[in-house]
Amino acid sequence: MTDLILASKSKVRKEILEKNKIRCCVKPSNVDEEPVKESLIKEGASPEIISKNLAELKANKVSQKMDQNLVLGADSVIDLNGELISKPENRNDALEILKKLNGKKHYLISSVCISKNGSMIWNYTDKAQLTMKKMSESDIKEYLSKITDEALYSYNVYQIEGEGRRLFTEIEGDVDTIMGLPIKKIKDYLKI
Repeated sequence: MTDLILASKSKVRKEILEKNKIRCCVKPSNVDEEPVKESLIKEGASPEIISKNLAELKANKVSQKMDQNLVLGADSVIDLNGELISKPENRNDALEILKKLNGKKHYLISSVCISKNGSMIWNYTDKAQLTMKKMSESDIKEYLSKITDEALYSYNVYQIEGEGRRLFTEIEGDVDTIMGLPIKKIKDYLKI
């Protein structure tokens, strides 16, 4: 099988692929996501549609340059009652996001797209439902003090397989989806 090209800098996504014996090499798309998100929000797109479109855009951009290779693009967003919540840009953003999610149910949406020769040939979106426990602001700050910058910016605002697990009273859905890559469906598509 030809190596899969991962159109993402995400170490977590690469690790998930490698743990599942899927060879990959990384070629980040470097898509500027913010203008795309802003445009789609103005059009009334749901967080799910935004996630799908970004995954496709990333995969297509890289696959235009990678003849005959399968390119995997991915995107994850948080949906809080229809409001799109993006990754934090700094620790203050992370604090504000966690305060917003505090004590509430929300969805983590992960979309993946496989493209070949610049066009999407397969995509899938999965959703996990998470309920964050009610925490004081000092508890949230204490949690953030235990998270490295790399983890904070890589995993959105919570690292579900680590320290972030304690933020939630309830998690419904696939952990790989929460980590940004619904691997079971990718394996089904690749017939692995």
